[in-house]
Amino acid sequence: MSDPDGSAPARPSPRSRLPVLALVPALLGLAFLVLPLLGLVARTPWTTLPARLTEPGVLTALGLSLQTATVATVACLVLGVPLAWLLARTPFRGRRVVRALVTVPMVLPPVVGGVALLLVFGRRGVIGGWLDATFGVTIPFTPAAVVMAQSFVAMPFLVIAVEGALRGADTRYEEAAATLGAGRWTTFRRVTLPMVAPGVVAGAVLCWARALGEFGATITFAGNFPGRTQTMPLAVYLALETDLEAAIVLSLVLLLVSVAILASLRDRWLGGATTT
Repeated sequence: MSDPDGSAPARPSPRSRLPVLALVPALLGLAFLVLPLLGLVARTPWTTLPARLTEPGVLTALGLSLQTATVATVACLVLGVPLAWLLARTPFRGRRVVRALVTVPMVLPPVVGGVALLLVFGRRGVIGGWLDATFGVTIPFTPAAVVMAQSFVAMPFLVIAVEGALRGADTRYEEAAATLGAGRWTTFRRVTLPMVAPGVVAGAVLCWARALGEFGATITFAGNFPGRTQTMPLAVYLALETDLEAAIVLSLVLLLVSVAILASLRDRWLGGATTT
């Protein structure tokens, strides 16, 4: 049978065929990843879902999560884009060490990150003690602590995405702009930034999603106070002990957000490749 245009259909390359011995573990791995998600959807109380989503505790946790994740993402953009530029475009001694340190929060247990933040910005910390003694400012167990915890674990995702985009950008356009008399700031704003904008957007979306789902560093550094520092992951943890259906509803919201994020970044990750 031929395609509508009259050409013979392309046959899959032998190299693209999965060996039979690998098919079973591949399907088991797929089932292991998908079945828990299907179980969450199956156990969702659909009949009471609208009422559950409008409960004051759910709305408060959702609103706080959205606000803090957005503020954390803005902070990561302000700090992370220049940091990515430094790592991608500025050669200096110890750059590999700095890059490794920047990515450590990605593999560091979040609880450890929360402890580290507490030791630095707590009342007895190096910086927190000085802020408390000088200005009377206390950071731990406040909404600001939530933002800091989310930024700490999420910023590496932004830095890696932007650094990769900067490394892949064609520097000839920047050189041409400099030749025409454009300063560094003008070149960055009018030439470089538009070229790496897809990478910045992808990094910001990943950063926001990671901040939205942060748990360990938040509960350690900011606590779990309803209406003040209780984000959605913390509300899920608390609801598991008292109201399972509420925990399922909150988990479903986080799942839908994650799926939406992955769908929006699909073309970015797959390079626009088409799949069936």
